[in-house]
Amino acid sequence: MTGMLASVLDVEEALLALSGGADVIDCKDPRRGALGDLPAATITAIVAAVGGRRPVSATVGDLPTEADALVPAIRRVGETGVDFVKIGVFHPVALPAQLPAMALLARDFRLIAVLFADRGVDLSVVPVLAAAGFAGVMLDTADKSEGDLLDHLSLPLAADFVAAAHRNGLLAGLAGSLRRARVPAMLGVGADYLGFRGALCDGVRTGRLSAEALRDIRALIAGDLPITRDAA
Repeated sequence: MTGMLASVLDVEEALLALSGGADVIDCKDPRRGALGDLPAATITAIVAAVGGRRPVSATVGDLPTEADALVPAIRRVGETGVDFVKIGVFHPVALPAQLPAMALLARDFRLIAVLFADRGVDLSVVPVLAAAGFAGVMLDTADKSEGDLLDHLSLPLAADFVAAAHRNGLLAGLAGSLRRARVPAMLGVGADYLGFRGALCDGVRTGRLSAEALRDIRALIAGDLPITRDAA
């Protein structure tokens, strides 16, 4: 089954997302970029408020694909107690050289690599990430002003991405300014979760979460996400 990931700014939004049926609570500040990070103290408070009722993920920020930047950020976020740490792969060409450092961190933290469809989709990176010990991969968009995920790739390619992830034992997520109208088609792709922010807000993705919008998206996604705190 496909579940719903809801990106939240603070404890108030996290509790609203939880009551609205979100399957994953994702700590992210959309005002700070595609994967804008929240302060560690805010993430820690969200983890405490959710209290294990749902998995919690958090982004490390819009950082270059360099170990010097990523390693301390991964540790900072991972040590808040989140279930998943999301890392943006903004420069895929640089990724292979950075993987040894991240592979060491993958022993302690469950890492999710976020790839960007508006920068090209290379399925060959999926088994490489699996070999480095990542827990999952996600497709998103880097430039939120240039349309949503399906403006940059076809449904068959999205399905190929999900299939490649699952073949390699990885969780697979899809996000990127997904609109309500896209949800039925996206459910057929078989991702473990679909990620939302703007579609859950009053107006724009930098606004506040809306209980009505949460209920609306939840109603389109049947069932709960089968990801637990000890899932592989």
